[in-house]
Amino acid sequence: QLVESGGGLVQAGGSLRLSCAASGGTFSPYTMGWFRQAPGKERAFVAAIKRSGSTYYADSVQGRFTISRDSAKNTVYLQMNSLKPEDTAVYYCAASSYPTAQSMATMSRGSFYNFWGQGTQVTVSS
Repeated sequence: QLVESGGGLVQAGGSLRLSCAASGGTFSPYTMGWFRQAPGKERAFVAAIKRSGSTYYADSVQGRFTISRDSAKNTVYLQMNSLKPEDTAVYYCAASSYPTAQSMATMSRGSFYNFWGQGTQVTVSS
């Protein structure tokens, strides 16, 4: 089970840190990802982190967002800085128990992940 927290309302230029706590087993071997879905839009890849610690980002958040994991706490984080109104969305945490993906294309697909959280709302005001 994945449970997100940390969402809220923030002004443009501000920061938020999302957390994703995993329970029901260790997720340390899994690739973890963050996705988001804005109103009227499809779910979109935001960031992913492999078991090795390698990180991958969508172009739209590169340089502003940072994904990290604390295996001891079974938790994944998404630090979001320099937030923009277009970052407004419901943010979802996801985990993949499949063999480690070798490509960004695979990791950015929702179908690669077989565990999902319920989502947390992030609203950025202008």
